[in-house]
Amino acid sequence: MIEPLALRMAQHIKSVVPDHPASVPVLKHAVAVILNIVFITVATIIIALLTGKAGEVFTIMITFAILRQMTGGVHLKSGMGCVVVSTLLFTGLSFITLDHKWTMIATGISMILILFFAPAGIEKQTRIPPKYFPALKVAAFILVGFNLWFTDPFIAISILAQSLTLINLRR
Repeated sequence: MIEPLALRMAQHIKSVVPDHPASVPVLKHAVAVILNIVFITVATIIIALLTGKAGEVFTIMITFAILRQMTGGVHLKSGMGCVVVSTLLFTGLSFITLDHKWTMIATGISMILILFFAPAGIEKQTRIPPKYFPALKVAAFILVGFNLWFTDPFIAISILAQSLTLINLRR
């Protein structure tokens, strides 16, 4: 659903601005990324409002997205698959409750995973030169470490879920 829609939108953009330097495939990819984010956000927020978990879901989505930009992680092959899995993940995580001990444990595990696996799979998805990847790792480690002070259970479960996406089982 996302790919055909992105293609139609990219072709329309190119027909309106034929001299634009971006090709239809490049525009299609950019539009698909935007559609993906919009569909995930809208679907998750609608479900969160219906379940009364809006605050938790906002915390989870924002934390996940920020950490994902710094550390990367596994990507699904289809846009709709990503929408479905991400929406279910964010919604499901909002129903998990952690006490103080498990919040600290989840945060600590996330920090260890970041030390060993971050950044993962961002080489073709960022304009940040690889020489700065160690700085991204350190920044992500420090950012996650702040939750040892805040001890927010929804931040902990979100960063743990994101950190687990760093593990590439196909290595």
